[in-house]
Amino acid sequence: MHKFYFLVALSLILFFADTAFAQKNHTINGTVKDAATGETLIGATVKLQELKTGTLTNAYGFFSLTAASGDYTLAISYIGYETTSQPIKLNKNAQLDILLVSSNTLDDVVIRANDRKNENVESAQMGLTRLDLSQVNNVPVIFGEKDVLKTIQLLPGVKTTGDGNTGFYVRGGGSDQNLILLDEAVVYNASHLFGFFSTFNSDAIKDVNLYKGGMPAQYGGRLSSVLDIKMLDGNNKKFGVQGGIGLIASRIKIDGPLKKDRGSFMISARRTYADLFLKLSPDSTTRGAKLYFYDINAKANYRFDDKNTLYLSGYFGKDLLGLKDNFETNWGNQTATLRLNHIFNNKLFLNTSVIYSNYNFKVQSFNSNSDFSVRSKIRDFNLKEDFQYYFTPQNTLSFGINAIHHNIQPGDINSSNSSSINEQTIQNRNGIESAAYVSDEWHVSDKLNLLFGVRLSGFWLMGPGKFNTYSANNALVSFQNYNSGDIVQHYLTPEPRFSASYVFNEQNSFKASYNRNTQNIHLISNSTASSPTDLYVMSSNNIKPGISDQVALGFFKNSANSQYEFSSEIYYKHLQNQIDYKNGAQLLANQDVESQLIYGEGRAYGVELFFKKRYGKLNGWIGYTLSKTESKFNQVNNGQYFAARHDRTHDVSVVGIYKLATRWTISGTYVYGTGNAVSYPQGKYTLGGVTTLYYGNRNADRMPAYSRLDLGATLEGKPHKRFHSSWSFGLFNALGRKNPYTISFEDDPNDKTRTRAVKTSLFGRIPSVTYNFTF
Repeated sequence: MHKFYFLVALSLILFFADTAFAQKNHTINGTVKDAATGETLIGATVKLQELKTGTLTNAYGFFSLTAASGDYTLAISYIGYETTSQPIKLNKNAQLDILLVSSNTLDDVVIRANDRKNENVESAQMGLTRLDLSQVNNVPVIFGEKDVLKTIQLLPGVKTTGDGNTGFYVRGGGSDQNLILLDEAVVYNASHLFGFFSTFNSDAIKDVNLYKGGMPAQYGGRLSSVLDIKMLDGNNKKFGVQGGIGLIASRIKIDGPLKKDRGSFMISARRTYADLFLKLSPDSTTRGAKLYFYDINAKANYRFDDKNTLYLSGYFGKDLLGLKDNFETNWGNQTATLRLNHIFNNKLFLNTSVIYSNYNFKVQSFNSNSDFSVRSKIRDFNLKEDFQYYFTPQNTLSFGINAIHHNIQPGDINSSNSSSINEQTIQNRNGIESAAYVSDEWHVSDKLNLLFGVRLSGFWLMGPGKFNTYSANNALVSFQNYNSGDIVQHYLTPEPRFSASYVFNEQNSFKASYNRNTQNIHLISNSTASSPTDLYVMSSNNIKPGISDQVALGFFKNSANSQYEFSSEIYYKHLQNQIDYKNGAQLLANQDVESQLIYGEGRAYGVELFFKKRYGKLNGWIGYTLSKTESKFNQVNNGQYFAARHDRTHDVSVVGIYKLATRWTISGTYVYGTGNAVSYPQGKYTLGGVTTLYYGNRNADRMPAYSRLDLGATLEGKPHKRFHSSWSFGLFNALGRKNPYTISFEDDPNDKTRTRAVKTSLFGRIPSVTYNFTF
């Protein structure tokens, strides 16, 4: 609580400082919105032309500008909208809401960041990609479903886990080291149908930011990246319907005003119907099969007055996979976010959030002798206070606190057979994670921009329960029972963050950054593929918080009036307190799972090259990553560094979108990557007629290289005053390459002394067609 009182005191100091400062200067503040829908616009530019100074709207469309008394021209711009300007007489503090009109003159397909055309050069922020939703809509993906996660996997520094997976790795970090936020709520498993689709319905999404490095201090809890996704608010002018009908899934979105210009709502739903096709199958074994997912996004907001706006949003998704009288697996995410935006004065902005996240899965097996089921869940309650204080157009201070209560149920095991497994009790774990941060964005001069701050992260492992302590060789040393509310272990870690840009001219800049991150929720998995049964554990008396230190340098260049963008970034990341499993580990349904773990360190380094054409009939980008990711554990590979499972030396992605005609747009993507690191058997022996394979050093071999070409086309419907439609066509894996999903080894049936490799591939060529509509 002392942190909260400190921040309240700081807010009061800033309030009175503002009052004194206002005697010589005046401030104009307000919100920038879409004139047609009332949606707030994130990252719009608001500038006083005479002073050649300005600011960007924040995540809620709010801006604040301070200047000396005088007559000015206020210019407001946002990509895809008509720039507007108006004269203002700044002789007192003023509040002004601005409506921007969508431009009808931008006929060309545009691949861009949702921001100023030179922000990538001028901003101190490094490793940030602002994803425009037009990218997601035009990039061809599997089954024709628009997918945010599939699109970011085409960016340099982001590696995939192969076909049929939404899991991703950023600059050498593990898949669990990505903080995925949906309206500020954590999404633990962002995949449907074991990774073939992501949980994010693009129709409901407003803004997507991916931070690969130089993370601002308000973000924490993960080591490698932040994927910050915000949902649409809904149209506060009129009602509308949008949707699509595809071969494997359909979706619909409805939005409209709760009260015109005051409040709005948005509801979006999506469901697959693969289970309906299974019912038509002639194979009797599949007629009782269940195979589907659904998700629902909902959001509402209401503006009480010029200073207070309330938002309520939620996500509800579930997957179900099963075969009648055999097995059933279901998992899902539920999130809810209640936010209040409050403007104290024309310089101080506050966002208060109360957030709920829940991820759970259940695995059931049915047979004549016994039923068996495993349930697991992660449940979070989070309270956040985020302040922004606009000192001057050149200096913005951000500060805040947050506290999260974690509850992890590793596994509730039940069986109708009175076996030993029925008697196992895997205890729930409780923890409290808190943080306080302060960050300053300072435009020191026309040449130098800084973004610096610090985050103080704390974690407390709480009772009740029995807690074991293990030695370095996993032997039980001691145990102790704790009551509810007792502190079992605690950690406190400062996380400095720093980024800087030096602008040679408006077209060229050099950047540098350093940031430290910590992580207290860890994923234990023996596969690169995302699975609903992946096990999560907290930092404890055995498991220390993961720590990442990353430094990066970069060169950024725009040319031809910012039509072309180029960047080159090099990075080095050192990872402490990394977790792996010992050989032969039993992870699932193990009440002493910490006895199966080993601890070490990691390192990742590489270079990322990115070239993008923003405007014109032909748009797209080329990304290339050259990198190395290694781990070191005393119990593995004689304590020497070895390649991590997701280490891929080369990654190439090419994306092209071409405006073929007024109504036709064609697109294509090509990806190539070095195969993931794996362990192949080095020999075998036979005992009692059973062949056992012998493996050498971990991850000393490579899967075959991955290569894939996807094609897409969109046909826009004829113009209509109220109704718009389009057809999207796609061909996934157009070359029909059999990329390996798994490789297993078995005795050659013709010669038992020989071993053969069996490659399993998921997909050949997959066509898709989707009908989209809006009215």
